[in-house]
Amino acid sequence: MSRELNATAASLLGLLARQPMSGWELYASFERTIGHFWSLTRSQVYRELQTLADAGLIEIGSSGARDRRTCAITPAGREAFGAWISRMPGEEHIRFPLLLTTFFGEAVPREVLRDACRAHRVTHAERLAGYEAGLAEARAHAPFPALALEFGIRYERTVLEWIDALPWMSEE
Repeated sequence: MSRELNATAASLLGLLARQPMSGWELYASFERTIGHFWSLTRSQVYRELQTLADAGLIEIGSSGARDRRTCAITPAGREAFGAWISRMPGEEHIRFPLLLTTFFGEAVPREVLRDACRAHRVTHAERLAGYEAGLAEARAHAPFPALALEFGIRYERTVLEWIDALPWMSEE
């Protein structure tokens, strides 16, 4: 491949290394797993798949049911994924809209800020419950993804603790 893999392309290769999938199945798998900590749009999937196919890293099969085309990783794709996943990961960047709103909280009416925090609290509590519900199965069948899930559980607990401690959360 003439260019270095980006994280999105590499993630798609990683999923395809587990099993061949159509673009739609890849997007659904991504959202169920990696989508909890990495963002991707459906259009990115198809754009990246074409780029990976052009580079010889995947093969796109002929159309099947509902015009789905199954993608399979090639030996060159496995090699490229192996090289990418073995490199030192980059620094993380926090993108947390509620944190940005809180930072500029003096410009937000208190009740709007409180309502936003309550809405986010519901979302984070639901995510935590979902992560906790899947942890035992992940530990039994997918130990490495389970480690990422454990991080998600700790993250959600920390966010909930932080939201609950905000001074305006106890106001009516």
